[in-house]
Amino acid sequence: MTKLFPYEDLREYAKVLIGALELQLKSSFKNRDIIIIKYDNTATPLAEALFALLIEKHMHPVMETALTPAMKAEIYINSSYGQLTFFPPGKTELYDTARGVIRIHAPEEVDAMAEIDPLSIMANKKASNKFRQRLEKRKIYGSLAWTECVYPTQALADKAGFSLEEYTIKLMRACYLNMPSPAQEWKKISEKTSEIALWLSSMDIKTIQIQSELCDLYFSPGANRQWQGSNGGNVPSYEVYISPDCRTVNGYYFADLPSLYMDRMVYGVHLEFSDGIAIKATAMGGENFLLDQLRADGGARSVGEFSLTDSSFSRVDHFMSQTILDENFGGEFGSCHIALGQSLLETFSGPPEMLDKPFMDALGFNTSSTHWDLVNTEEKIIVANLADGKRKVIYENGVFKI
Repeated sequence: MTKLFPYEDLREYAKVLIGALELQLKSSFKNRDIIIIKYDNTATPLAEALFALLIEKHMHPVMETALTPAMKAEIYINSSYGQLTFFPPGKTELYDTARGVIRIHAPEEVDAMAEIDPLSIMANKKASNKFRQRLEKRKIYGSLAWTECVYPTQALADKAGFSLEEYTIKLMRACYLNMPSPAQEWKKISEKTSEIALWLSSMDIKTIQIQSELCDLYFSPGANRQWQGSNGGNVPSYEVYISPDCRTVNGYYFADLPSLYMDRMVYGVHLEFSDGIAIKATAMGGENFLLDQLRADGGARSVGEFSLTDSSFSRVDHFMSQTILDENFGGEFGSCHIALGQSLLETFSGPPEMLDKPFMDALGFNTSSTHWDLVNTEEKIIVANLADGKRKVIYENGVFKI
């Protein structure tokens, strides 16, 4: 792996990730700040590069290894309910004192949980709901930065149909690691997507309609909303997104790109929405899992996010078997995606302290323990219907019409 991903490139990747954290904070990092690095064992080379860079910056890296597929299987299959829903003491206190978290995804196996009962996975996930809500609040207030990324593995390469070397090259290109100054490139992309987000937020949009060969979906962005650009939450990220009023989503949506969610592969997802609820759902593969997820809780059948990726920014042009990459698909026609489940509260335009549960419900922000991105890469046109009665094309042929 050293030859596939030289240390110089790992160090540049580490700089990009720390830069992604800095984009999100309202104040700069200081000496002795705590940065948690959560990583899969196969991502150790990148974790080591991050550790070294944080030591140089006089910060405190705290390493946290993720569960292996064998460990996950033990938890989901052989544990008691008490073990399944156990939340470790001290974890909340650690994350409360951290200024940043970097999650490196590098799975040893893909689709490893195909035979696991989804109810076990959901029960385990729900045990940390309050913890995740606490983290989200800190992120909204700008006191905690969080970014996620991918490290190449044979399992990811196999699922995407590449050799490991080919996958690594595509990942490096997607993260701009083949450029002289990758961190500077990501600052430029953040500025460009932020400009587009401001342009969209400045329009008085009543409804948005997405039309392609297999999609005809419309919704209202909702009151007190702001579009967001690439803000360092993922690397790579080229998207511009909003959490719409979930009650207003109507029509048909098709995800032509396969989706890997909770270690399950699902593809060819068709959804039909009526007044914000997915009333019909089918899939060419993984349909039973899809239907199980739609029953996860009261918000799992509603939309929490709508996102667009401009093909002129994105360097992802092939299925990569990892959502962080796939949701930023560029290709010939760019892409859009919806997320079933939890809304993204940074798209609220007011003070974050106003966002209690009754106010979120009143504005049409969705609440759920799930957030599942489903990507459409078809040629499409997206039209904004404005308050003054005019119609404006905001996205066509894979690019924003700014």
